[in-house]
Amino acid sequence: MLATYRQYWRINFLTMVEYRANFFMWFGFTLVYHGTAIAALWVTLHQFPSMNGWDFRQMAFLYALWMLGHEFHNTFFFTVVNVPEYVREGRFDRFLLRPQDALFQTLTVPSQIWPDGLFMAIIFFVFATQFSGVAVDWLFACFVPLVVIGGALIDFGISLVIATLSFWFIRIDTLRWVVMSLEQDFTRYPISIYTRPVRFILAFVFPFAFMNYFPAAYFLHKTDTGLSLAPQIGLLTPAIGIAWVALAYAAWRVGLNHYQGTGS
Repeated sequence: MLATYRQYWRINFLTMVEYRANFFMWFGFTLVYHGTAIAALWVTLHQFPSMNGWDFRQMAFLYALWMLGHEFHNTFFFTVVNVPEYVREGRFDRFLLRPQDALFQTLTVPSQIWPDGLFMAIIFFVFATQFSGVAVDWLFACFVPLVVIGGALIDFGISLVIATLSFWFIRIDTLRWVVMSLEQDFTRYPISIYTRPVRFILAFVFPFAFMNYFPAAYFLHKTDTGLSLAPQIGLLTPAIGIAWVALAYAAWRVGLNHYQGTGS
């Protein structure tokens, strides 16, 4: 499996070298996407200097923390979102005929996956940390990587659950779009500004708040006014990520046992 994974990244790198213009265009798109989101935050906070106690500096750190986990997921786990397409076109069957684990094969399908977004996220996170005035100590240095990995696992677990549903429902584009919008549009702001049902969903149904809001509140020494939870709950992000992946993989195995193909 390790040899296969190395070959996967070798193909990705060779693809990047061969199609450099496409790489730079995609890098430009990633830069514009995140740049637009950050600019929107600045415009919003320029009109309203504080959003339920959060200023622009703190929300820049909030966004940077989400960006790190999300781009880590996009770099290493993003290909799982292609499962519904494989199922719909009948291409998923070939994964079941090979000796390697079906999920591992899904994650290592040769594609144009580049870590440009992750590098950009690291640079922005360093800037946002200095900009927001977060104290960088041994706890911060040890825990941030765990938050990033935990956030990526939350992202991956939710994506895997959605992908698994395609074994029964074939087309799940709408559900994927709704969950993606919930994550990308709602996590850039503190969840305390939303209604209680939305806060509950973001914390306990699709726990995107554990990717950035709760850890950021802990590092910024802010009191959670959304669900009145102790700031230390942000330390649970790695555990939440592991639990989501474990549950998602169990659902995946059930889905595989019920998979019958589409007849394509």
